[in-house]
Amino acid sequence: MAAEPLLVGVDFGTSHIKAIAFTPEGRIVAHASAPTPTVYPQPGWAYYDPDAVWSQTASALRTMTAQLDDPRRVAAVAVASVGEAGTPIDAAGQPTYPMIAWFDTRTKEQAEQLRRRFGADEIFRRSGVSLQPIFTLCKILWLQQHEPEALARTVRWLNAADYLTFRLCGVAASEFSLASRTLMLDIERLRWNVELVEEVGLNPALLPPLLPSGTKLGAVLPDVAAQTGLPAHAVVTTGGHDHVCGAMALGVMRPGAVLDSLGTAEAIFLATDKVLKDPEVGRRGYAQGVHVSGGYYILGGLYTSGACIEWFRENIGAGLDYEALAEEGAAVSPGSLGVYFLPHLRTANPGYDDPYSRATFVGLTFDARRGALYRALLEGLAYEARYSLDTLLPYLSDTRIERIVATGGGTRNPLLMRIKASVYNHPLRVVSIDEATALGAAMLAGLGAGVYADVGAAVQSVRYTTALVEPEPTAAAFYAKAYERVYRELYPSVRTIHRVIGTLEE
Repeated sequence: MAAEPLLVGVDFGTSHIKAIAFTPEGRIVAHASAPTPTVYPQPGWAYYDPDAVWSQTASALRTMTAQLDDPRRVAAVAVASVGEAGTPIDAAGQPTYPMIAWFDTRTKEQAEQLRRRFGADEIFRRSGVSLQPIFTLCKILWLQQHEPEALARTVRWLNAADYLTFRLCGVAASEFSLASRTLMLDIERLRWNVELVEEVGLNPALLPPLLPSGTKLGAVLPDVAAQTGLPAHAVVTTGGHDHVCGAMALGVMRPGAVLDSLGTAEAIFLATDKVLKDPEVGRRGYAQGVHVSGGYYILGGLYTSGACIEWFRENIGAGLDYEALAEEGAAVSPGSLGVYFLPHLRTANPGYDDPYSRATFVGLTFDARRGALYRALLEGLAYEARYSLDTLLPYLSDTRIERIVATGGGTRNPLLMRIKASVYNHPLRVVSIDEATALGAAMLAGLGAGVYADVGAAVQSVRYTTALVEPEPTAAAFYAKAYERVYRELYPSVRTIHRVIGTLEE
């Protein structure tokens, strides 16, 4: 009897690049990870060297395939990645400039140029997303204005996952979920917005063909097979945006289900069956996009979630391990002795739209030790996630939240999960899949290779367990008051001073 095929998902994340082999039922057979090679040359700037990204990806794949009893069982591979980042390549397929990280904020001026020229409402109408500096078009315009020679040599712009897919099989293509993060996708017509691209002085030929996620592109290149241990017969397919791939893996594809995906960033993800047209949705910083399974989604969340925790651990926790921090935080009552935290460590989160906003601790007293600060940070993450969801729901008047599914590395923090369930005042379904993003990519690979008949069959094939985290009634009652009376007033109270600080720094 032939051995069961294996499907490989690559997850190019903010902190790590993972290569994971799954069975068609979603069981992990082999796993490897390498740090994402991020360079921080100056405040507000961050980039990845594309060759270093590929080297780390190839290393992870090589380590992963070495764990397999027979690498020839790998039937297909696909890549999920962060959005917004991308690599410009020349006619020989070589990068012409480093990959500007998704969270890099050097592009604030380009976003303002688009705002002045077209208006944020018009950008939202065309693309379905709010006008933010992180989006891809702002990065390309920055190149146009600051590195024109590099852009002149560029023949293709490949989103992060698209670039790794190109390195795997030699085919330059994109798909709709990552294209949704560029400002250049016409979200209703499902095509590149050629008119907008031309209006800002760019050549539409820069943009690769658009295909559905899970489309077969070709086979692994022979030299890549030798470098990674992948078999040369393995199919390479289009992948997708990391949060969207994770949502598909967990069956969050229809209205009523919410995915809270907790990683370095945190996505509050709702599946929808239509595009929201109210410009106020864009004014509040929300983004819509095309689901890898078909249909649409709308996205809120936090740009820095796990990143806030790691920042605290390194800079205030003096490198203390997570368990010790959690023990200190759990010893403090809900409310953290009156300390509150606004988690805008890089920028404001949806439903705000303010690139000048900053993180803030308020309510400090001499009694507030490290445990109180840590608990306040976790409570701030939970309050912010609730605000992002609460502010969005009125625009989805026909949608009732039936379940909140939690996944990602943040779910391994039991204190955070208890706090979030109580702040939401809604049970959290914490799934046993730690690597939903990579699994989603692997499922797309399986679609392209014919392992699954369709998306529904793929989702039905995956097996996992769910742990229910219930709200704690006393904590939930306190958090409801604190959320309304304090937290919702926190950002408006510091907004003006943060803008002044930002203006002085510039």
